[in-house]
Amino acid sequence: MTLQPLTPVNCAGLLQPGCSLLQLDGEVLLFGQKGWPKRSCPTGVFGVRIKRGELKLRPITFSNDSCYLPPLRCPAVCRLDPYDGLPESYLIHGGRTPNNEISSSLYLLTMDSRGCNRKLTVRCKEKELVAEVPGARYGHTMSMVQSRGKTACVLFGGRSYMPAGERTTESWNSVVDCPSQVFLFDLEFGCSSAHTLSELHDGQSFHVALSREDCVYFIGGHSLTSDSRPPRLFRLRVELLQGSPLLSCETLDTGLSISSAIVTRTGPSHKYIILGGYQSDSQKRMECSTVIVDEKGIQFEPLEPPNWTPDIIHSRTWFGGSAGEGSILLGVPTEGRPSQPDTHYFYKMSFHTEGERKDEDETQGCSQESTDYDNSTPLEDSEELYFGRDPHELEDSSDGDEDAYNEDDEEDESQTGYWIKCCLGCQVDPNTWEPYYSTELHRPAMIFCSRGEEGHWVHAQCMELSETLLLRLSEGNQKYFCSDHGGLPYQETTPPRQLLPLKRTPMKVKERKTPLRLKLSPAKKSFFRRLFD
Repeated sequence: MTLQPLTPVNCAGLLQPGCSLLQLDGEVLLFGQKGWPKRSCPTGVFGVRIKRGELKLRPITFSNDSCYLPPLRCPAVCRLDPYDGLPESYLIHGGRTPNNEISSSLYLLTMDSRGCNRKLTVRCKEKELVAEVPGARYGHTMSMVQSRGKTACVLFGGRSYMPAGERTTESWNSVVDCPSQVFLFDLEFGCSSAHTLSELHDGQSFHVALSREDCVYFIGGHSLTSDSRPPRLFRLRVELLQGSPLLSCETLDTGLSISSAIVTRTGPSHKYIILGGYQSDSQKRMECSTVIVDEKGIQFEPLEPPNWTPDIIHSRTWFGGSAGEGSILLGVPTEGRPSQPDTHYFYKMSFHTEGERKDEDETQGCSQESTDYDNSTPLEDSEELYFGRDPHELEDSSDGDEDAYNEDDEEDESQTGYWIKCCLGCQVDPNTWEPYYSTELHRPAMIFCSRGEEGHWVHAQCMELSETLLLRLSEGNQKYFCSDHGGLPYQETTPPRQLLPLKRTPMKVKERKTPLRLKLSPAKKSFFRRLFD
């Protein structure tokens, strides 16, 4: 077991609590970034690469027939291994958007193609459910079960807003646990059915779900009703009969008091490692556990944790996700350190044995979700979602990859308003802003002030500029500058490429013959003229 610190290369602002890590075709994908996607990555899905202790991201493109996928935070993510000729894929249900809207959509994410330069193209399709459809929620789980040659998906738990009839002005953003129903739906026809079991009587969110064949195990979780994390363990058995499915639930004694844990699989067998999570609102779970799911049932074995760094020990929250078989990407906030340019520290944990040879430069994904943290509800460490901010700028990491993300490739990125660096005296709140200029489309306009050593970005409204001056400074498809330095060129502006004129060298003919000229007398010329007339 190793704990390796990572250096994020201009991408720390995109990895936030609530994001998920997926694996398609041996590549780790980051889904659910902080804020809405940028123009250079309209899909909002990034490829994660860990190389020589550096964490880098690159944008992932979607196929032309794909649908739009919003940046969902803390959705239910389920991996579908290849079966019946179908490729590996992911199911994504629910989640919370940066505008605090809770989704009820179901998406299917599959690999579309691989380019000649190994560039991955992903296809995203929205699937419709009929009959008893689960409502909008987040913090829930989805698992695949197989019984009698059939395959179905099990959805359980989660949180959502209060019903429309119970919401008031004071409790408009208050969330409650969803009813303890189990939803079962098939992917071929999209038929969904809701089942109520007596053993599942309390709401359960941010729990762990592990499945094997026709059984699903629900471990831990947090309940808003009792504000506790009891050591619960349920085994749900699903029999897919010809008529209607038969569900039965059993309460087991060997459970874990945990919520928002990170789970990674250590091999093709049903062997997992549970790391992280919370035991209470103010106490993290620093222990590790090995979980084995076999024909006999489920077994928990304690695992010696790594040597935690002081930043991890003293941090109040942490989050992360599985970065492949036996690997975990872990993030902790840089609390109380304003000198740090990044908001989080990142670590890679490897649980590989000595006999296994793993390439440390390559990462893989898993179906387990990352943790969540919400500040609009009664405090729970696992659920504070830092919504409302824009993502930090993601610049080229000089990795040498041709498809790496490069901020300088943007033609006019400042007009989209994704810059968040501003002067200390800025009075504009990007979370509750109102349009000040007619040219503002999505976010407050930003201008670049070249004062100081490196310069800084400032909201145009703070500079007290007129809109005509703002338009004049932005002419020529350039970025905004301050009024004192508006006419000076800036090094970030890409100069136009000068094309040298082509030199055309005439072709030389080796033996050029002069045309024949016939010497005719006036009488002969008159004869030929009358002959052809």
